Amino acid sequence: MKKILKYIGLLLLAAILFILIAGLFIAKDYHFERSITIDAPKEKVWEQVSNFTNRNKWSPWAAYDPDMQHTIEGTDGTVGAVHKWKGNKEVGSGSETITVTEAPDKINSILRFYEPFESEANTFIILTGEGNTTRATWGFDSRFPYPVNTMQLFMNMDKMMDRDFSNGLNKLKQICEAL
Repeated sequence: MKKILKYIGLLLLAAILFILIAGLFIAKDYHFERSITIDAPKEKVWEQVSNFTNRNKWSPWAAYDPDMQHTIEGTDGTVGAVHKWKGNKEVGSGSETITVTEAPDKINSILRFYEPFESEANTFIILTGEGNTTRATWGFDSRFPYPVNTMQLFMNMDKMMDRDFSNGLNKLKQICEAL
């Protein structure tokens, strides 16, 4: 029995050392973005992405908790406006604060999650287009603290994020093209 406990202890120690050492060499910064082409003029798409009220109509996370509580502080769609939410375990709680608006081209914000885990990201939506076609690019930049950055070895973050971002962009496309 002592031998088994000794091997388990050594295996546990090796796993901890691996995580600590690997974390020194794995990137801490993470960038993610997805784009979609929408058959609508940029100004119509801007109406749907530039404020929290309309974003909630195409947010992929709204479907995870239809009873999610939302509040908006400040003037929606302007720098300094804050969207706060509290939902079930899938969506948790957090806030998003608009930091930049350059109508009808770009909106940036700081996204903070409080539950189920604390994290922060700088988000962006960039619109480019000509005539009646708009390319919407939605993404974020975040940073994993050491040694949590090691989880990137075991998780495909792009695959995890793609589902929600692609669903949201597809819903945004449907809304904009129906207007």
